Amino acid sequence: MQGIEKHFPGVHALKGIDLQLEAGQVLGLVGENGAGKSTLIKILGGIHESDMGLIRISGAPVKIRTPQDAQSAGIGIIHQEFNLVPHLTTRENIFLGQETRNWINRSKERARVRRLFSKIGAKIDSEVLCKDLSIAEQQIVEIVKALSMDVRLLILDEPSASLTPQEVFALFQVITDLKSQGISMIYISHRLEEIFQVADHVMILRDGEHICTTATSQVKHSEIVHMMVGRELEDEWPKRQHSIGQVRLEVQGLTSNLIHDVSFQVHAGEVLGFTGLVGAGRTEIARLIFGADKRRSGHIRLDGENLGIDSPRDAIQAGICLLTEDRKGQGLSLEHNIRENFGLPNLDQFSRIAFLNQMKEKSAFDHYVQQLQIKISSQEQLAKNLSGGNQQKVVLSKWLQRNCEILIFDEPTRGIDVGAKYEIYLLMNQLAAQGKSIIIISSELPEIIGMCDRILVIRQGRIANEVSAHPNLTQNQLLEMAIR
Repeated sequence: MQGIEKHFPGVHALKGIDLQLEAGQVLGLVGENGAGKSTLIKILGGIHESDMGLIRISGAPVKIRTPQDAQSAGIGIIHQEFNLVPHLTTRENIFLGQETRNWINRSKERARVRRLFSKIGAKIDSEVLCKDLSIAEQQIVEIVKALSMDVRLLILDEPSASLTPQEVFALFQVITDLKSQGISMIYISHRLEEIFQVADHVMILRDGEHICTTATSQVKHSEIVHMMVGRELEDEWPKRQHSIGQVRLEVQGLTSNLIHDVSFQVHAGEVLGFTGLVGAGRTEIARLIFGADKRRSGHIRLDGENLGIDSPRDAIQAGICLLTEDRKGQGLSLEHNIRENFGLPNLDQFSRIAFLNQMKEKSAFDHYVQQLQIKISSQEQLAKNLSGGNQQKVVLSKWLQRNCEILIFDEPTRGIDVGAKYEIYLLMNQLAAQGKSIIIISSELPEIIGMCDRILVIRQGRIANEVSAHPNLTQNQLLEMAIR
């Protein structure tokens, strides 16, 4: 790619971007949300057409105006949200859209699927329904689907976002196999440690500009962060200056089909962390406290008073809120504008009889836009068009408007760039300094260690260990507690 330019109304999204990739090479593509990564990839995928610039493949100029053009050029994209039909088999999904005759030779398709899976060392039944596959297996099916179209360039967009550490390791093995076959890859991730593990070179974008491309062996983590954000981050974890007060939230004997006799306390001004393996029960505990799932037994007390929480409405009225791990599916209504999302749980504050006072709603939201530094074009902007960090701030704003005292953050920085992460951490510390109680659920062990005052290790629906965060606490120690 040479001199790629792209404009949108009021935005110069890409400013003369150059990109070069050799056969069998992995290029890590990094940058803050809004840096231009998605726009660049959409141009390669034929979703957007560049305003200016040239794309060559194997030295020959190509025009990519549609996804079909990209496919013909040997370019495949594995998006964060998979494009699989749940009730079709893996074989049917792989060849969907590639049918050339009125009839389908299933035996030939099965044989080809076996060959494609064997190329990357995967063993998945060609006749199993995609809805019955794990996230990692669905990702493999997406990769094989791209291979079935003779892909020469494979673009992986945040491929590890929903994977366990073991599944990430398996993904890296697949990438190594593809490299050996001469397939080039662009690997997009906010997890810089993965970029260093898997990429030969890293390309940094900032505000639509190409800042640098360098070998990963020639650059430090801190240097990439500085080039991404354009400023120094004083510390990876902002200093905690809050004092811990009296017990605010008390959970006793919480039990459901998946959770067994869970008891703990959270104090005013405390940041409590939940960690454990995927499926250990961390999110399930949060959903029980929030009333999203039904508990069989147990008590929840706030400031010493028993709460009868049978629904999210009950929890919200009591001052408990949940920032869900599925920000796009459960935290926001993506097809509505951000002001409407902010107002949804606060309609009682902005309505009188059957009429909504939009001026009051706009004024309240504008306060949080300023306070949380939410980057928007207008309050009418659709939620789906915001970056991950700004989406998270919109979710937080609606709960702050309700003056919630207990805030549960489930995977608060998933899919968020390093600069926006730091802003979210600062906001959490500010809330704790105001005396609010914070619970963080995270698969990122450095995040748990760096942000929390106290940590609960969840294993098989129970609290396995409780530890105080201290400078000598290591990720390995927490991992051993989680699996022991």
